[in-house]
Amino acid sequence: MLIQNGMTVLFQGDSITDCGRMEDVKGMGMGYPMRIASEFTARYPQLKINFLNRGISGNRVKDLELRWDADCIALKPDVLSILIGINDVWRRYDANDATTVEAYKSCYYNILERASAINTKLIICEPFVLPYPNDRIAWREDLDTKIQATRELARDFGAIYIPLAGLFAAAATQQPSRVWSADGVHPTQSGHALIANAWLNSVL
Repeated sequence: MLIQNGMTVLFQGDSITDCGRMEDVKGMGMGYPMRIASEFTARYPQLKINFLNRGISGNRVKDLELRWDADCIALKPDVLSILIGINDVWRRYDANDATTVEAYKSCYYNILERASAINTKLIICEPFVLPYPNDRIAWREDLDTKIQATRELARDFGAIYIPLAGLFAAAATQQPSRVWSADGVHPTQSGHALIANAWLNSVL
């Protein structure tokens, strides 16, 4: 099993990871990191694991790079889980502030390289969007390039890869997209449960 007694597991990302963690006395929020930590502890109560959430709403990959010293390297995580990328897409459509795939991949490569240098085990979660509301459909043109770059980085760094775009697409064939996300980006509690289950199934 990837996670062993005494390890620190760090979750990094944007609002999907953040999910109210700054208002939570335990600092885990109400999303998939909390679900993963809770389920893991229930399954393995004999293991003492330090779960940390440092997701920040609105972050793009360049924002992770800027705060990487304090919010990753200084924490010395044994396992690092990253979910980032949808804001790199979103800002193109709501603020005319696109992130090129080259810039996205370069920043992402840098943070992964620095984490690898301290022997951190990597888990990369694929960015995703659901086709609800309808304007989200157009985002796929940009998102697909980011997904491909993310997959290439996971291969280059030997990371565990959680293919969330495909998992949410499959889930949306069974229940409407709004069951999984009210705005196509931020998961409902069912959506967070989907992420947490996929994460645990891939890691344990």
